[in-house]
Amino acid sequence: MNIRRKLKAHTEVHTGPLNDILFILLLFFLIAATLANPNLVRVNNPRGGKDTKAKQNIVVSINKDHQFYIGTRQVDFARMDTLLRVEIENQRKAVDTPSVVLNADTSAYYGEVFKIMNIAKKYNAKVVALVK
Repeated sequence: MNIRRKLKAHTEVHTGPLNDILFILLLFFLIAATLANPNLVRVNNPRGGKDTKAKQNIVVSINKDHQFYIGTRQVDFARMDTLLRVEIENQRKAVDTPSVVLNADTSAYYGEVFKIMNIAKKYNAKVVALVK
């Protein structure tokens, strides 16, 4: 007499719903990564060989129309010295050595970029030029 079962249970795990969830999560993180830094003004950056990351305390941007921004606020270049000093002093309360990230378009005058670098160095802040 054969008492064994003829039907065996399938031990497979259905991964169809798991694939859907992983795809949705992947899309969410890709979209969230592009929106990660809302303080940037879109400019064309020069290309570089190394990948250096800096903690972006203060972002100074110069676009192709030679307009200057601190964060997302447009400022006049004549007032850049005092406004950048105020921003550096505000950041110095939270961070020992604040960093100024320069985000300049490729068509920007680099004399202005160097002036902003000198202003930041004058107030003892680290300066990083953002290069893609």
